[in-house]
Amino acid sequence: MPRFTSPNGGDDVSSPHLYVANCGPAVGFSHETIASVFAIYGEVEGVYAADESGTRVIVSYHDKTSSQAAMKALNRHPCSSLGGHTLHIQYSVQSLGKVNNTASVPVSTSASDLDILGLHLMHDFVTPQEEQVKDQIFGELLAAVDDRPWHHLAKRRVQHYGYEFCYDIRNVNTNQYLGELPSFISPVLQRIRSFQALGRAADMSLDQLTVNEYPPGVGLSPHVDTHSAFDELIFSLSLAGPCIMEFRKYTTGVWQGNSTDLENQIPGKNLNLVKKAIYLPPRSLLSISGEARYAWHHYIPHHKVDQVYDSLIRRSARRVSFTLRKVRPALADVNSLSSVIRKNSHI
Repeated sequence: MPRFTSPNGGDDVSSPHLYVANCGPAVGFSHETIASVFAIYGEVEGVYAADESGTRVIVSYHDKTSSQAAMKALNRHPCSSLGGHTLHIQYSVQSLGKVNNTASVPVSTSASDLDILGLHLMHDFVTPQEEQVKDQIFGELLAAVDDRPWHHLAKRRVQHYGYEFCYDIRNVNTNQYLGELPSFISPVLQRIRSFQALGRAADMSLDQLTVNEYPPGVGLSPHVDTHSAFDELIFSLSLAGPCIMEFRKYTTGVWQGNSTDLENQIPGKNLNLVKKAIYLPPRSLLSISGEARYAWHHYIPHHKVDQVYDSLIRRSARRVSFTLRKVRPALADVNSLSSVIRKNSHI
């Protein structure tokens, strides 16, 4: 967690960070709700617990202009969006202590900066209003998965739809077809198909969904999604908390398209490695295909605090990702044929 303290010049010194009292989970307001209220005045980089009380938070903006506007509008005034609570606000500054971050790997906020073919990131794929309001379609995504059973892995929870992915064999279990994708994901599929920038996505019939829940600080080991199980194009929608995704390319390997099974090529410790990293904010959609899909391992560092440019961003909330893929036709055909055989065997 980033550390904050009072500015050296006292209350007259402004900063992008605000210390906000009478506001927090202990008085009924989640960090996500607080962020949505303060976002009216500018881009909120993060909301963090100021202490253990649950009644005081730090709201970090991208710039001082936004924090100044929020200070003027909200300090010592009842806030109707937060139940009429009167907020007591002071400026705060970030104290750079010892944190785990990706300082050795510069982090970009745009996929174009990484210069990896086939990698695209769409910010605000789901708008803040849609995510926060419960009766909105996308706001119901988190509630929908929370109403369904989770499968517990070592450090995270998962749900599978369409086809189950077996982590022990790193492949799709074609003997356990789980049926069509749930209705709650339909609006996401429709929105994906509406984006012309995604090319042939409109022609794809995505039929496998994995929902991952990452607690704060939990990441994902470097890997390439199984070639034999899934088609080329993969989508990942991030909700709730942010994270950094790192891409790693081993310079001894050469990408040869789908035929090169990089997931079975375990690099030695001394091989040269190229690393690039991108920040995945909530409500963003990442698409991976081509070189990004087959030539680069992707990885989520196990950090509680990520460094993005000069800002430290705490993973203060769980992150829930919705990964959509297309099972390779051969596997799907085998599953369909097996279903027919099983059905006919009971006639």
